[in-house]
Amino acid sequence: MKTQHTLHWLLKIGTLLLSLYIPSVWSFSAFTVEDIRLEGLRRISAGTVFNYLPIKVGDEMNTQKSSTAISSLFKTGLFKNVQLGRDGDSVVISLEERPAIAQITFEGNKDMETNDLKESLKKVGFAEGRVFNQSLLDKVEQELQRLYFSKGKYAVKISSEVTPLVRNRVGILLNVSEGLVAKIRHISVVGNQTFDDDDVLDEMQLNTGGWFSFFSKSNQYSREKLSGDIETIRSFYQDQGYVNFTIDSTQVSISPDKKDVYITINLTEGDKYSISDIKIIGNLILPEEELQKQLQIESGEVFSRKAISASSEALSDRIGEEGYFFANVNAIPDVNDEAKTVALNFFMEPGKRTYVRRINFAGNIRTRDEVMRREMRQMESAWVSTKALKRSKNRLERLNYFEQVDIDTALVQGTDDQIDVNYNVIEMPSGNLMAGLGYSQTYGVLFNASVTQDNFLGSGKRVGFSFNNSEYNTLYSLSYFNPYTDVHGVSRSASIFFRETDAAEANLSRYATDAYGGNITYGIPLSEFNSIRLGGAFDHTEVKTTDYTADEVHEFLAKHGEAYDSYRLTASWAHDTRNRALFADRGTLRAFSAEVSVPGISDLEYYKVSYRHQWLYPLSERYTLFLKGDIGYGDSYNDDSEMPFYENYIAGGPHSVRGFEENTLGPLDSLGRSYGGNLKTIFNAEVILPVPFVENVRSLRLSAFVDGGNVFGPNDDFDVGKFRYSAGLSAIWVTPVGVMTFSVARPLKKFDGDRTQVFQFAIGTNF
Repeated sequence: MKTQHTLHWLLKIGTLLLSLYIPSVWSFSAFTVEDIRLEGLRRISAGTVFNYLPIKVGDEMNTQKSSTAISSLFKTGLFKNVQLGRDGDSVVISLEERPAIAQITFEGNKDMETNDLKESLKKVGFAEGRVFNQSLLDKVEQELQRLYFSKGKYAVKISSEVTPLVRNRVGILLNVSEGLVAKIRHISVVGNQTFDDDDVLDEMQLNTGGWFSFFSKSNQYSREKLSGDIETIRSFYQDQGYVNFTIDSTQVSISPDKKDVYITINLTEGDKYSISDIKIIGNLILPEEELQKQLQIESGEVFSRKAISASSEALSDRIGEEGYFFANVNAIPDVNDEAKTVALNFFMEPGKRTYVRRINFAGNIRTRDEVMRREMRQMESAWVSTKALKRSKNRLERLNYFEQVDIDTALVQGTDDQIDVNYNVIEMPSGNLMAGLGYSQTYGVLFNASVTQDNFLGSGKRVGFSFNNSEYNTLYSLSYFNPYTDVHGVSRSASIFFRETDAAEANLSRYATDAYGGNITYGIPLSEFNSIRLGGAFDHTEVKTTDYTADEVHEFLAKHGEAYDSYRLTASWAHDTRNRALFADRGTLRAFSAEVSVPGISDLEYYKVSYRHQWLYPLSERYTLFLKGDIGYGDSYNDDSEMPFYENYIAGGPHSVRGFEENTLGPLDSLGRSYGGNLKTIFNAEVILPVPFVENVRSLRLSAFVDGGNVFGPNDDFDVGKFRYSAGLSAIWVTPVGVMTFSVARPLKKFDGDRTQVFQFAIGTNF
C-alpha cells in the first residue's frame, strides 16, 4: 500500500512539472502561421535555425507541430532552452544558446604533444569552435585516458575547468597529471615444452628491460605491441612445423600503484608436422617443371608457413611475368593428424592476361618524362610483367635523382584486362652550389667548393666544376656526363683536371707531383646487367723531390726523368645486379678494368688491371651479408720501362683495411715510409645492421666488419701469411655537405712496425 501511495504522488508531481514546462504547447489552438519571430539569438544565425525548424509561414500550426518544432531544435544540440509561444497569428520562438568553445588548453602534458591531443578530441566532437556540452566533457576525459593508457601510463589523472567568456563562449582547461610509465616487471610463458622461455621471449619486442630500453622503450607496455608479439610468436611456432599451435589466453595485470605490469601468455604447442607431398594444380600456364623451381619448400621438410607464403608469392610473380597480373595462387593444406604430415596443393588461377594501356609519371617537377621513360623495361601496349615493373622501378632508383619511387597500378575503367601503371616520385635536389670545410685524420683540414648539376635542366646529364684543397692535394676539375647519347643507351663522359699532390701528407714517400690532363669514355650496354666502357686518357705529370726523398724515388727519376706524358687506353666490364647504386642491400657487382699506356708516344710503358667483386645477400628482413673483394696488379710491358711509383697501389685506412693507418700497409722505402706496391689484395666481410630506433633510413648505414689484405711489391712473393686483419664497427652517413665515414676497429693480426689506429673518420669529403 505504501508503494502504491508513493507512485500516486510521483505521477501527480510529474504531471504538474510537465504542465509547467510546456504550457504554451497545450494552449495552442490551430491557426495559420503568418510570421515566425526568433528571440534570444546571439551567435547562431537565424538561417541556421530556420534550416532545422519544421514549420514555415503558411503552415497550419497545431499542438503536434509545436511539440515537433521544440524537439527538432533541441536535437541540434545548439540550445539549452527552447520555448515556443503565439502572438496573434505569429509564432514566437525564444531560444537560449549553448556556449561555444573558444579555446582548449592543456597543462601538464609532456609525453604527448598538445596538437596530437586536440586531434584525438575531434574524434569525439570536442574542438574549438564547436558547441560546448557538459556531458561531452566526460567523454573527453575518457578519450584522454585511453590515449595515455595506450602509452602505458595507467596512473594518469585528468581534470577539467570551464571558464565563461564574453559573447557566450567558454574556455576549457584540461589539467593532465601523466604519472610514470608502467614498466613490464615480468613476462610468463605457460605451456611451452619444445622451446624454453628465453626462446619464446626473444621473439617479442616487449621485454623487462635492458641496456637500450631507455631509447627503445621495450619495457613499456603497449596493447598494440603485445598483439604484434602474439602474432610473431604464432609465426615462430608455425614456421617450425607446429601447425596446430594456439595462444589460449593472454592476461595482463597491473600492480596497485599502477607502476608495474605483469604479462602471462598461455599457449598450446601441439605436434610438429612435416611436408608429405607438394602439387601444383589448376591452370598452370607454364610447364610444371618451371613452376617447381619457384617453390621455397620441399617434400620431407618441416612445415613452415613462411616458406609456403614465399612459394605462393614466387609462383604468382613468375606467372605475373607472363602477363597474368591478377593471378591467384592459394596454398591449400591437407593435414593428416595421424601421420603428422601436411600435403600441400598450390592451386593456380591465372585469370586473363593483362595489358598496359599507359605508363604515367607524377612528382617529377624538374626531370623530363623522357629521362624516366627511357629507364622503363615495361612497355605500353604490351602485356604486363611483374619482373619488368620491378626492374623499371629499380632503374629509376639507381638514377639517384629521386628520394623515393613508388609504383601503383589502376584497372582501366570498363575493362578487365588493361591497367595503367603510375610511377610516383619525390625528387632530390639535383643541383647545388656548395662550399664547405671538413677534416680527415690523414688529409687534415679540407676545403671544397663545387657547382654541380646532376640532372642538368632535367635532361639526366651531369655537368660540374669542383675545387678541393687539403694538406694532401689541391684539385681543380671540370666534368660532363651524358648517360644517353643515342637511343641504344650509349653514354659519354669527359673531364679535365689539374692536381697538386704532396704524398708525404698521406703517409707516403716524401715527394710531390703536379699533374694535368683529361679523359673521354664511352659506356656501351651489352644487356640489362652487363656493360663495357672504352676510353682514352692523357695526363702530364711532374715529380718534385725534397731533401728527405727516398733513394727509390731518386733512382726512378735518374732513369726516366722528372716529367712524363702518358697516353692511356682504358677498358672495363661490369655485371651489376644491385638494387641501388647507393646503399644497396641485395645483388652482385663484378667489375674488371684495365688501362695501358700507348707505346711509342707515352714516356712510360706500363699497364694496370683490377677486379672488384661485391655480393649482398639478405640474411633476414633487417640484416644483410656484404662480401667485397678488390684485387689490383700493375707492371711494365717493356724491359726498359717500369710502372711509375706514383701509380703504386696502397692500402690501410677507412676504405681498405680499417684499424691500420691510412696508406701504411705494404712495402716501405729506404726511409721507412710507405712506398706502395704493384699487387693489392683486399677482402672485406660485413653484416649490415639495422639503424636502432629508426625505420627505413636511406642516408645512414651501420655494419659490423672483418677486413683483411695487404700490398706486395715487385720483388715480394705473394704470401697470405703476411695479410693483416681487423674487425670492428663502421658507420657511413650521407649528408648534404658530403659523406661522413666512421669506424672503430681492432687489429686481429699485425706485425712489428705496423701503424694502427682504432678510431678513424673523415668528414666533408669522400676519397
